[in-house]
Amino acid sequence: MGRRSHTRAQGLWMNGARVGTWSLAPNAPDVLQYDLAWTQSGQGRSLSLSLPFTPGNAPHRGAKVRAYFENLLPDSKEIRERLARRFNTGSIGAFELLAEIGRDCVGALEILPEDAISAGTSSLQAEVLSEAQVAQILRGTTTSNALGWRDDDDFRISIAGAQEKTALLLHEGQWCLPRGGTPTTHIFKLPLGLIGGMNLDMRGSVENEWLCSLILREFGLPVATCHPLQFEDVKVLVVERFDRTWWTHPSGDQRLVRLPQEDMCQATGVAPDAKYEVDGGPGMDRILDVLDGSMTREEDRRNFFKAQLIFWMLCATDGHAKNFSLFLRPGGRYQLTPLYDVLSAYPVLGEGPARMSTFRAKMAMAVRSKSAHWKMRDILRRHWIALGARHGILTLDGRDAARLIAETVDQVPEVIATVCAQLPQAFDAQLANAIFSGMQEAADRLAG
Repeated sequence: MGRRSHTRAQGLWMNGARVGTWSLAPNAPDVLQYDLAWTQSGQGRSLSLSLPFTPGNAPHRGAKVRAYFENLLPDSKEIRERLARRFNTGSIGAFELLAEIGRDCVGALEILPEDAISAGTSSLQAEVLSEAQVAQILRGTTTSNALGWRDDDDFRISIAGAQEKTALLLHEGQWCLPRGGTPTTHIFKLPLGLIGGMNLDMRGSVENEWLCSLILREFGLPVATCHPLQFEDVKVLVVERFDRTWWTHPSGDQRLVRLPQEDMCQATGVAPDAKYEVDGGPGMDRILDVLDGSMTREEDRRNFFKAQLIFWMLCATDGHAKNFSLFLRPGGRYQLTPLYDVLSAYPVLGEGPARMSTFRAKMAMAVRSKSAHWKMRDILRRHWIALGARHGILTLDGRDAARLIAETVDQVPEVIATVCAQLPQAFDAQLANAIFSGMQEAADRLAG
């Protein structure tokens, strides 16, 4: 009798279609095997640009497979350990955690037991929640009990990133706990609190991120729709998922479809612990090279360049590779998703305790001309012009990067006035003033 195989496997699905199998054996690399029917389907597409369909449908093995799945999970070891305790996985490894929480990943992927079948785009199954129940779920996000208000074997989601967050379904104006294969539609992000060894006060992160999203939108950039909301005593930023869309079934009922996407770490085969360029992740040049292949090439490259320019004006220090993503379309086509997760460091800049020195504030990706420029205070207009010229970045009417920079700078006063008028009277004036004045000062430097 042959020895029993210790290989473990999980089924990979997208909207009811079998995509392939992810398997892992002791002391062996991760293996991704696409389903042959998926590779031949009109809706077929690879999970990632780094894991394309292969001649003869040969499997992918090793670090890029592992990196892809690791990037579906929270970055924080503390959050992973909490998930491991909650679901008794005995490990914080990607295979073990996603076996428990991979039913509703970022993008379209569903990870199910090898012999399970996806419910696909079936009728919605959900339990309506009261405000008190939503608040209790949010309070429980930071405990080992993932829901905070009861055990629940049916609600298992995975959201990448470093921040405490969860997700729920909004249906007919009511917040719901999805059941079965029903996806979530909105991500709930809790305030960051005190972060890092310097104890930077980011308790205003909800207002900060919302304000930055309004600024980016006013500059004409696509950005995830979000709103600050309060559930009892819990403040959150609620972000509408752009990897979900509503579809009318022939029966007439509304159903949710998951939209395939991946972040730039996944697209370039980089593990999440290398999301910053300084740690080996992709920088601006590498991402602009990826966007050369976009189905909306000029628009995506211009938007990425303009976003980085505005990040610099906002002193947004966390624009790493996981904070840029691609929609994956059939036939190997792809394009940039809306922007998300943008925070300004201006409210915590300064000298002294619990402040970030202006001398230390850096971009997550260097602006390269003849050399790499990281520090906010060292980056000059000519460095941006060199980056734009190197990649042939053009304005909408075909003029060069210098003109795009000038147009963006010229927009700043109007953007500030328009966004300021949108803020509620009770909005944190100190936070808003820090961001607006910092952005205007940066724009003045670019104009000079």
